[in-house]
Amino acid sequence: KAAGGTRGAVLTRRGITLRVLLRDGLLEPARGVLSIYYLGKKFVGDLGADGTITWQETGQVFNSPSAWATHCKRLVNPAKKSGCGWASVRYKGQKLDQYKAAWLRKHQPNAPPAEEVALCCPQSLASEGEEEEMPEDEEEEATREGRAPVPEPTATKKTEERSKKQQCKNLAEPAGTDHGPPGKRLESKPRVPVRYCTLGPRDSARNPQTLVEVTSFAAINKFQPFNVAISSNVLLLLDFHSHLTRSEVVGYLGGRWDTNTQLLTVLRAFPCRTRLGDAEAAGAVEEEPRFSPPHPGPYYHGNPGMESKIAPFWVMPPPEQRPNDYGIPMDVEVAYIQDGFLTNDVLQEMTLLVEFYKGAPDLVKFQELWSQDQTYLDKLKGSLASRTPKDQSFTHILEQIYSLLKLSS
Repeated sequence: KAAGGTRGAVLTRRGITLRVLLRDGLLEPARGVLSIYYLGKKFVGDLGADGTITWQETGQVFNSPSAWATHCKRLVNPAKKSGCGWASVRYKGQKLDQYKAAWLRKHQPNAPPAEEVALCCPQSLASEGEEEEMPEDEEEEATREGRAPVPEPTATKKTEERSKKQQCKNLAEPAGTDHGPPGKRLESKPRVPVRYCTLGPRDSARNPQTLVEVTSFAAINKFQPFNVAISSNVLLLLDFHSHLTRSEVVGYLGGRWDTNTQLLTVLRAFPCRTRLGDAEAAGAVEEEPRFSPPHPGPYYHGNPGMESKIAPFWVMPPPEQRPNDYGIPMDVEVAYIQDGFLTNDVLQEMTLLVEFYKGAPDLVKFQELWSQDQTYLDKLKGSLASRTPKDQSFTHILEQIYSLLKLSS
């Protein structure tokens, strides 16, 4: 230990490693006790008696939480420069930096709290042999795990920062924006997307319904860091869902992520049969998503044909040097895979959706004219035609579903 002063405390903290926590009984070596959650991906690791981490998926061994976290996060986001291991890696569900803080309280009861040290000197909680790194964007990862983010300490909110955030808030929220609680906001007033550059840093007072324009990778001189493929059955189901109602719809997508090829393949769609304006029914959804209106929408007359335009996007994490910024919504290029046949789960979901919207006031009236010579049902069929499987034997089943739609509306 260095003698006295803040420098001594810093050196002591940098000496805290997994080996120290294992030696003093705060951690125990075991299989599968370590985990990382990052951008929807979960990584599981074994903690060795010597303080090393073995990633279960590949058997690779890492000497520190930072090394493992950096490796895993770069697989998901190649632009990631560091992993913030002690804030990202969890031991039995708790972040490792909480175990480090517990060690400090026991062995250095007179030392300042970990939060205070982190504010004035972020690198002081790094461990020996690890790179000094920017604090991880806690809010993004906490949100994806369904947990509420830890509020920023009040002492760090300076008056000038509040003023700047208020200016950004005024820029980003057009007049007439409804600040009502989620699930009860009226959709009668159009929301105009704002440019990303007007957002500024994260602000809990910002209206969560603010829309942000997407950015292309070419516009920021970057390449898309991963590939996406989506099956025709998925497109068929989500396009069918969006055509049923004049209100917004929401659902979940599921698939497979290949770390070797950096390919995300979307294989299943799970439409949510709940309404945006029904706060009680919203509890049936796994978690409350943030909605944005369909753009340009399934019945947009500006499309060159009847086929709906589907525009996927990815929220790219903010730059390392600005971890408290919002993520950047990026336009994503997608490859489409035509399925061989229509699966029973898709047909069942379509039937359940028809039943859910049956007789609803916002159900599209499919017998009415969408254009001069085409009904809304013709428009729906025309859009789905480009998303049908190779096997056409299911056509009669789709016609039965279309007949149900006519009766429902």
